[in-house]
Amino acid sequence: MAGRKRKPVESHKRTGTYRPDRHGANLALVEPVKQLPHEQTAFDAFSQVMADGVGWLARTDAPALALLRSQLEEREGLRDLAFQGSGEARKALRELDKQITTLLSNLGFDPAARARLGLAEVKAKSVLEQLREKRG
Repeated sequence: MAGRKRKPVESHKRTGTYRPDRHGANLALVEPVKQLPHEQTAFDAFSQVMADGVGWLARTDAPALALLRSQLEEREGLRDLAFQGSGEARKALRELDKQITTLLSNLGFDPAARARLGLAEVKAKSVLEQLREKRG
């Protein structure tokens, strides 16, 4: 007999009954992203994120990451053509963006996907935490 299924941490947080000592502090806190430079491409941003390291990805995610990388490379060329006024390139770019967004979500690169996976939450530093950092 297995007993009752455990309630997900996200449910406890929504209802206000979450306690790290009881429910586990299994969520890794992630610093908020600073504003990206305007000239940075999606491929450059992806390369930077991968260089920093993404702790939840495994070797089995390598094919999806390779596909994502090639789609981001393809996106740069389509984007240039779309800016030159090509209607077909603009339509293809929008379709490719949908595929990229879906793949990013499947890999856990958006807040909803990370919450679904129980991986991380973004937490802005409070004023008290900022003062403590300055002091220490």
